[in-house]
Amino acid sequence: MHSGRRQLQALLQWLVLGVLVGLFCGTASAVFLYALSAATAFREAHRSLIYALPVTGLVVGWLYERFGQPIKAGNNLIIDTIHDDGPEIPIRMAPMVLVGTVLTHLFGGSAGREGTAVQMGASLADAIAHRLDLKRVARRELLAAGVAGGFGSVFGTPVAGMIFGLEFVVLGRIEYDALVPALVASVVGDMTTRALGIVHSVYPQPAAVPVSSLLLAKWLLVAALVAATTTLFIEATHFLKRHGERYFPRLPLRMAVGGTAIVLMWLAAGVDDYLGLSLPLIAKAFATPLPWYAFLLKLAFTAVTLGAGFLGGEVTPLFCVGAALGSFVAAPLGLPLALSAAVVLAAVFAAASNTPLALSVMAVEICGPGVLPHVVIVSVLAYLLAGHRSIYPAQRLLRHKSGTRLTRATPLRELDHA
Repeated sequence: MHSGRRQLQALLQWLVLGVLVGLFCGTASAVFLYALSAATAFREAHRSLIYALPVTGLVVGWLYERFGQPIKAGNNLIIDTIHDDGPEIPIRMAPMVLVGTVLTHLFGGSAGREGTAVQMGASLADAIAHRLDLKRVARRELLAAGVAGGFGSVFGTPVAGMIFGLEFVVLGRIEYDALVPALVASVVGDMTTRALGIVHSVYPQPAAVPVSSLLLAKWLLVAALVAATTTLFIEATHFLKRHGERYFPRLPLRMAVGGTAIVLMWLAAGVDDYLGLSLPLIAKAFATPLPWYAFLLKLAFTAVTLGAGFLGGEVTPLFCVGAALGSFVAAPLGLPLALSAAVVLAAVFAAASNTPLALSVMAVEICGPGVLPHVVIVSVLAYLLAGHRSIYPAQRLLRHKSGTRLTRATPLRELDHA
């Protein structure tokens, strides 16, 4: 009886805390998405703003250098805090990353949304944990709930948000201890964002296609291409960050140089397709085959933007990279266009973030059940083929993807990326 009472008390505690975190995350995501939409529309109506991206980088870089040192690690700070029980994540992370990301999009940088939402959610959840004086284990679970609430609410994918919050911390292991608060926070966060009037992007729903031996062989080839694309993006972004810090130690200058590079790339491309979230390009990928260079250009724009230090996430830009790649390979491989675009859209980020389960579920939530089982097959294969790389170098590894156990939870940044 006592055991049942304790379980009921724990459940009620996590229901209450999960709802609280979800309300904060959903509200923050709604404000962020509204501002992001307004900034994008304003930039599209005033294209000359793009020329000011280097100045924006200079200003935002100075502000982050002056006030953002404790939070500059972004998502990696959250992962390290979950593992190491570090100091409280500064609450100023939420407003700073929100404003910084909106400015990135207002002036044309190629970045996403999930990094901002996850950082807002985790900082708000950690503020709650410290105000309630929660112990280490409870704090860890609430941080996972903050990640789930931010991810689920910003994309309108509550189940994927829950799984992402449990999956992205340690490779190959789901943190079930935080299952209830992560689920509650993600569902409540999504409900809150929708209740505040946010309408999420609508994606095409590919028709179901039966699996065959030939189709499996094609998906294996696609997974190899996804892994290669993911590797290129991760290595390019890390290369630009590393060498940018070497040659331009001051963040404001580094961001100004990166902003200048984006402006020059935009002028060379002659189109706006690769700026911001590139949602129109994603929609185009589902409707008509894109040229081979489309996914490479979006990859380059995003790597330069994030490598220079501009704020934002990787999900939607990598969705665009994946959709463009899937659109391009569909015809040569004899794959249905919409299915190929939807599967590769999810698989690229699945491999980049080492979250194949979350992204497989996310593909179902945004593109319908017709993507099954194809998206799972490609995401898992690409995850394995990409090796021990990640857009989040702080992710811990307990077991190599080959099956070999490590003696301790090791951050990916300490490995040789084999």
